[in-house]
Amino acid sequence: MKSLWNKTAKCENDLLALRVYTSRLLGQEPALVLHGGGNTSVKANTSNIFGEPEELLYVKGSGWDLASIEAAGFAPVKLDVLKKMVMLDQLSDTEMVRVQRSAMTDPNAPNPSVEAILHAIIPFRYVDHTHADAVVTITNTENGAERIRQIYGKRVLIVPYVMPGFILAKKIYEMRIPSIN
Repeated sequence: MKSLWNKTAKCENDLLALRVYTSRLLGQEPALVLHGGGNTSVKANTSNIFGEPEELLYVKGSGWDLASIEAAGFAPVKLDVLKKMVMLDQLSDTEMVRVQRSAMTDPNAPNPSVEAILHAIIPFRYVDHTHADAVVTITNTENGAERIRQIYGKRVLIVPYVMPGFILAKKIYEMRIPSIN
């Protein structure tokens, strides 16, 4: 696969602009993202209206296509709220959407991805969630988990299928991603 990265892209000092740029690169490659799906995010420090520091997760909004996403397609959600949500024992989809929306700093932004909590607990500034053909092909074969472990070693968590959203975030949290606890 040929890299489409352009070093001259004018977004190096703007985390959200860089996230838009890299999301489009992912979304335009059909071998990485099936039908424009998947989701991406970036964690950024900002100041709220009172000048207080605030850490936000800008996560792809529901309904936006990665191949053509704009900055307006990312939902800004208070990171501390998302991290607290994973500590709950249960959370319905309806309640999850309500709490995520109440933690947004822009009420006009789209609903955050159902994977917002998952993105929040992953200990990296940028998170790319795609369903790459090559990986899916391996995981969906007999002994797929073993093959993935041979390829990637301990650099990945192998999660048995669970429903996306809160249930998946809770499962991964319980598997104890290093440095999130």
